[in-house]
Amino acid sequence: MLTLGIETSCDETSVSVVENGKNVLSNIVSSSLSLHKKYGGVIPEIASRAQLEFIYPAACQALTQAKVSIGDIGLVSVTYGPGLNGSLLVGLSFAKAISFAQNIPLIGIDHIKAHLYAPLLCQKIGFPFVGLVVSGGHTSLFLVKDFDNFTLLGQTVDDAIGEAFDKVAKILGLGYPGGPLIEKIALKGNPEMRFSCGNLEKKFDFSFSGIKTAVLYRVKGQGVRVKQEYKADIAYAFQEAVFDDIAKKSILACVMKRTNSLVVGGGVACNKRLRQKLHTLASTHNIKVYLAKPEYCLDNAAMVAGLGYRLYKKGMSSRLTLNTEPT
Repeated sequence: MLTLGIETSCDETSVSVVENGKNVLSNIVSSSLSLHKKYGGVIPEIASRAQLEFIYPAACQALTQAKVSIGDIGLVSVTYGPGLNGSLLVGLSFAKAISFAQNIPLIGIDHIKAHLYAPLLCQKIGFPFVGLVVSGGHTSLFLVKDFDNFTLLGQTVDDAIGEAFDKVAKILGLGYPGGPLIEKIALKGNPEMRFSCGNLEKKFDFSFSGIKTAVLYRVKGQGVRVKQEYKADIAYAFQEAVFDDIAKKSILACVMKRTNSLVVGGGVACNKRLRQKLHTLASTHNIKVYLAKPEYCLDNAAMVAGLGYRLYKKGMSSRLTLNTEPT
C-alpha cells in the first residue's frame, strides 16, 4: 500500500509517499524558516499563509519523485495536532479534499507520536520501548507497547527543550533558530562553568525555565557587552546541563520500565552532543538507543505516513469530520 503523508504542524510543509509504512519513496519538505528569522520565532499567520502556497506544489513534487499518480495512493495520513491551528488546518483541509475527491481512506495522526515512528523508518525496533520526543514544542517521555499504545511517563512543565535553546540563544544574541547556533558555539566553551535543571516531584518531568533564567542573570552580570568566549562558556554549560537531565531521566525510565530500548525523535535529536550523551549513559545499563536519520528528526511527512499505515492496518481510520487539536 502507498500512503500519502501530510505534515503542516508548524512552519514546515511536508508531503511524502511511503510504501507499506517503511519504504520512503519521496519526502518533500518546504520550510518558511527564512520568513521568521527576523522575528526570532515562528509567526503563526506567516507560517499558515506560506503553507497555503506550498502545499499543492509539494504534493505534486512528492508524487512525481515517487513516480506514482494520485490514483495509486491507498491511504491519506495527516497530522491533526498538536501544533499551530492555522497550519494544521491547511494540511488537514488538503488531506480531506484528496480523501473525498479520490475516495481514499483518511487517518489523522498525533504529531508527537509520529516523531517516535521516525526511527522505525530505517531500522527494526521491538516493543515495548521508552520513547523520548525532544523538539521545539515538546519534551516528553512515553512507554510505547504498540503503535496504538502510548503511556505518557513525563513531560516538560514549562519550556520545551527546543524552546529553551531558542530563548537562551536570544539572550546570548546568537540569532534564531537557537539549537544549531548553541551547539556550534558550545564546542569552544570552557567546561568549568556549571548550570543545573530544577528538581521536580515527578521524576520523569522536565523543567527548563529555571536554567534559562540562570543564564539571563549570568549574562546581565557581565554588563552591556559580553565577550564571545564567555558566550561559548555559557552555551556549553547550558547544553551540558539540559542534556544530562534528559539523558538521566530517559535511561532511568528504561530501567524502571524494564526495557532495553530507547527510541528518540524530534528536531533536537539532531544534536550530536545529545546523541553522544544518550549512547554513553545507555551503554552502562545495556540499553540500546535508536535514533532517526537527521532528515527524519525534523518535522516531516514520512513519519506521519509510516505511523498512519501501521494504525490503518490495525483497523483505524478517521472521518471527514476530523478536526484539528492544536494543544
